[in-house]
Amino acid sequence: MLAKTLSLQTIISLKKIKIYYLLIGVVTLLLAVALWPSLPGFNQTENRIAAIKARGLLHVSTIISPLTYNVINGKASGFDYELAQQFADYLNVELEVTPRTTISDLFDDLDKGSADLLAAGLTFNIKRSQNYQAGPNYYYVSQQMVYRVGSPRPKNLASVKENQLLLSSGLGVIDVLEQLKESDYPELSWAVSDKQTSNQLLEEVIEGSLPYTISDSIAVGLFQRVHPQLAVALDITDEQPVTWFSSRDSDDSMSAALLDFYSQISSNGTLARLEEKYLGHIGNFDYVDTRTFLKSVDNVLPDLQPLFKQYADKIDWTLLAAISYQESHWDTHATSPTGVRGLMMLTKNTAQSVGVTDRLDAEQSISGGSRYLTDMMNKVPDTVAEDERIWFALAAYNMGYAHMMDARQLTTMQKGNPDSWAEVKTRLPLLSQKSYYSKTNYGYARGHEAYAYVENIRKYHLSLEGYLQEKEKQAAQEAKFAEAYPLIDEEELTTIRPYGPFPLELSFPDDVREKNHSAWMNNPLPVFPR
Repeated sequence: MLAKTLSLQTIISLKKIKIYYLLIGVVTLLLAVALWPSLPGFNQTENRIAAIKARGLLHVSTIISPLTYNVINGKASGFDYELAQQFADYLNVELEVTPRTTISDLFDDLDKGSADLLAAGLTFNIKRSQNYQAGPNYYYVSQQMVYRVGSPRPKNLASVKENQLLLSSGLGVIDVLEQLKESDYPELSWAVSDKQTSNQLLEEVIEGSLPYTISDSIAVGLFQRVHPQLAVALDITDEQPVTWFSSRDSDDSMSAALLDFYSQISSNGTLARLEEKYLGHIGNFDYVDTRTFLKSVDNVLPDLQPLFKQYADKIDWTLLAAISYQESHWDTHATSPTGVRGLMMLTKNTAQSVGVTDRLDAEQSISGGSRYLTDMMNKVPDTVAEDERIWFALAAYNMGYAHMMDARQLTTMQKGNPDSWAEVKTRLPLLSQKSYYSKTNYGYARGHEAYAYVENIRKYHLSLEGYLQEKEKQAAQEAKFAEAYPLIDEEELTTIRPYGPFPLELSFPDDVREKNHSAWMNNPLPVFPR
C-alpha cells in the first residue's frame, strides 16, 4: 500500500515537474519573442537592409577616378558607380555617393557608420578581411611600381633609395611591402601621404617631381592612355581580387544581399557588360603608338574637330574622331591598295550609297562615314544593349554586316550569348579558321582584323577623352592663375608651365623608343597589331 502511495506521489510529482518545465518553456519562449529583437545579432540580416530601405537611401563611399566614379558635365560614370546604382535599384532605394581622398578615409566612413558600402576598386587582403566584411570579387589587378620614361628605372626593390617611393594612405600594398622588407629587402623604405590620392601621386611621377609610386595595373593602364610617359618598373604583386567592403559584425545581411545581387547580375549578363565597358579595351599599352596619336590630337585634330562635332549622330564626336583615326590617321588623302579612300576610308560602293561624290573631301567623308555607321547601328538586333550596339556596328563597318551576324551565330552555336559583345568579340578571330567558318552562312572573314579594329578604336577613344579632359583642367588652372595675377600679360602667361597633371606640349626623350606593357587581368584573347 505504501509502495503504491509512493508510486502515485512520484507520478504526481513527475507530472508537476513536466508542467513546471512546460510553463518555464512557454515563459522562456514568450520572453525570447519579446526580447529577441533587442538581442545582439537578432534579425540583423533584415535589420541592416531594412534600415537602408526604411531611409530609402544607400550610402556608398568611393574614390574619384575614371574607373570607379567620375562626374563629367554633370553626368556620373564609372564601373563601381554603375554597379552601386544597380545594387541600389536591387534594394529599391536611391543611391548617395560620397567621394573621399584616400582609402583610409573610406574605412573611416565604415567605422563611423556613415557608409553602408565601400565601392572603390579595393583589393582583398587578409588584414582588411579581419576587420571588414568583403563582398564578391568582380575583377583582378596587380600592384605595379611606376616611373617616368627617361628617368632611371629601378631593377628591383633594392634599387629604391630613401625618399624615392611615396604611397597614398590605406593602400593594401603597404602590407606587402612590410612583408618584403622583413624577408628580402631590409633597407627598403617608403613614405605615406594622407593628403594625396594614388592618382595624384601618379601625376607627380608623370611631372617628374616624384621618382616612384605604386598603383594597381588598371589605374596604370588608364593613365598610360593619356600619359604615355608613365612606365611600369616592377610588378609588386600577382593578381589580386577586387571587392567591395562593409562593416564586419554578427550581421551578415549585407553579405547575403550582395551574394544574391551578384548572382543575378552574373546570370543576366549585366556584370559581363559592365566589365567589357570599363575593362575590356585596356589591354596592352604601346608607347610609340599612343605618343603618335596624342601628337596628332594636338596638331591635326583641331582642324577636323568642327566636322566631327557637326556630323556625329548617334555617338559622341570623340568616338567618331577615334574611328577616323583608326581608318586613316586623319589623313584626308589616305588611299589603300584595295581602293578605299579618305578620312573614313569609304569604298566606292559605300560612298555612293550614302551620297558621297568626293571621298577625299573631308566634310563629305566624315558625313558619309557617320551616316553609314548609323545605318549599321540601326540594323543591329534590338536585343543588344544600347551601350554595346556601337561595337557590333563597328565590326560590321569593318568586315561587313553579314560576317558580324555570322560571329553572333557562332557564339550561339558555342552556347554563348550573341547579344554580349564580350562573348561575340572572342569569336571574331574564329571566322578565319575553316573548321569554324565552314559552319557559318557567309564563310571566311578576316575576323581577327575586325577584333583589332574595334579594340584599337576603343583605346584611341579612351586616350582622346582623357587627354581633352586634362587640357580642360589645365585651361581652368591657367584661368585661375590669370585671375590671381592680372598684371601678367596674356602672352607671357602662355609661356609659364602651369602646375598640373599634364603638359599641353608632350615632351619625351628623343632616344626613347620602347613599349611599356602594363599587366592586366588574364585575357585568353590574342592582342593583335593595329
